[in-house]
Amino acid sequence: MLDFAAKLTRHAYKATRADLDGLRSHGFDDRAILQITLIASWFNYINRVADALGVGRQ
Repeated sequence: MLDFAAKLTRHAYKATRADLDGLRSHGFDDRAILQITLIASWFNYINRVADALGVGRQ
């Protein structure tokens, strides 16, 4: 799961069906895969927004 989340963070366009099949082989169902994808994507999004606005910088 963490490898998949890292791939989404670094190179989301490289995610493949094989990645999803790998998650399934470790017991994740489609709902869990969706949740993993949504949460990782949301964190990536919000961190980029915060970076762009200088949130947390002094």
